Amino acid sequence: MALIVQKFGGSSVADAERLMNVARRIVDTYRQGNQLVVVLSAQGDTTDELIEKAMEISENPSKREMDMLLSTGEQISIALMAMAIEKLGYQAVSLTGQQVGIYTNSFHTHARIENIDGKRVKDELEAGKIVLVAGFQGVNEHGDITTLGRGGSDTTAVALAAALKADLCEIYTDVDGIYTADPRIVPDARKLKDISYDEMLELASLGARVLHNRSVELAKKYNVNMEVRSSLNDHDGTLIKEEAEMEKTMIKGVAYDKDIARVSILSVRDVPGIAFKIFKLLADADINVDIIIQSIGRGDTKDISFTIARNQLTEAVDLINKNLDYIGAKGVNFTHDVAKVSIVGAGMANHPGVAAAMFEALAKEDINIHMISTSEIKISCLVRKDETEKAVKAIHERFGLGETEEE
Repeated sequence: MALIVQKFGGSSVADAERLMNVARRIVDTYRQGNQLVVVLSAQGDTTDELIEKAMEISENPSKREMDMLLSTGEQISIALMAMAIEKLGYQAVSLTGQQVGIYTNSFHTHARIENIDGKRVKDELEAGKIVLVAGFQGVNEHGDITTLGRGGSDTTAVALAAALKADLCEIYTDVDGIYTADPRIVPDARKLKDISYDEMLELASLGARVLHNRSVELAKKYNVNMEVRSSLNDHDGTLIKEEAEMEKTMIKGVAYDKDIARVSILSVRDVPGIAFKIFKLLADADINVDIIIQSIGRGDTKDISFTIARNQLTEAVDLINKNLDYIGAKGVNFTHDVAKVSIVGAGMANHPGVAAAMFEALAKEDINIHMISTSEIKISCLVRKDETEKAVKAIHERFGLGETEEE
């Protein structure tokens, strides 16, 4: 008997017909003799609709109350799914994050899981039930509901798989695996048979929407066997594992992220410790920084630019403006008319000229690069937002990612 954790996204359970189809799929897996824990997201656009309701009341609602509101979407999904499975003649139980014992820190709207009790889940599994868990949510030390950020149901599923020592964690979405690029932009993008944790983590962090990046972090840390599959068909998906067949493909994929912003702090004093002051302020406010560039300087000042998530732009700019004297800067400017385009591949570490090839592809399309960031397995460029699709297509073609079927 295997213990399997499955996760179904919002589009997979968007309406009654799709929800019943997923219920049948869950029951089929259970009938094969498996113990089954199923994590569900909110139906369709429920989360967006709840956010809109909040905005009708307040333009700046309390993050605690947003968590209270948004967590209801997943609870609707699990309750309906329990009814569907029972209609098919099988026992199921729906559990909230609190009932499962998913304990998090207190950063409302983007909490991190600190511990999972799991006893209730184990007891229900031993009783022969299919356990349905509300994704995306937990509870803090004060007993308040917290949420894990958009896409957090993936993290819930992997965290449960790790805590329960599950044999497999299957992530079901409306796509049937990980592709070399977004198929909506690049029609000849190829589905990958497998990908390493490190490569998938980079792709997820750089904008690939298939998996939540924190779920991949957990999978790598606890060596959770993962597979991304489609909820709409029975095709094989993409395996995510420690070592993929990296010798075959120098570049695994091209990712993009339009939900970012660039912030520049101007005329910062050119003395030791200033960068520490700036980024300590941001870290204490739980604002994650990505690409960082520091100018050589002019006179006794320099500019420092960095990218952040767009939804943290207002908070970051307000924080910097309030601390200009403390930082020793003359001003701050920003834009969200930018996007990050990236290539990822473990094979690039041993192949010189990858950066040059990427820059050549952008140059041929007359796309200007505003910032660059690199690591052993990725290169990211900041470009104008309206040039994102053109950049992705050019890079994908330059590396021949869609020319041949992967063996």
